[in-house]
Amino acid sequence: MHMQNIPFGTTDWAAVEETTHPGEQGVAYWRTRLFGDIRVRRVQYVAGYVADHWCTKGHILLVLDGQLETTLEDGRSFTLTAGMSYQVADGAEAHRSSAPQGATLFIVD
Repeated sequence: MHMQNIPFGTTDWAAVEETTHPGEQGVAYWRTRLFGDIRVRRVQYVAGYVADHWCTKGHILLVLDGQLETTLEDGRSFTLTAGMSYQVADGAEAHRSSAPQGATLFIVD
């Protein structure tokens, strides 16, 4: 990721429009800002959320609240709680997330 042409700024995430993204189960609410090719999101997964796809996009993800379950296509599984993060490159390892008890995330991709 190469960050350029982004002047200093602040974001009041409560003021960013929320969009709804249904999962295989449950729903995710995204608040998204774009900075050139960089997407920055605050994402809330409701309790019981399960993603509807295997994702191959790279992310840097921080769990702000709750618990995130992420499974890799090879079967490995990881549990992240508030204060934990993961990072994965584009096309590196397909992953799929769920949030049995709900989670709030900060994601850069």
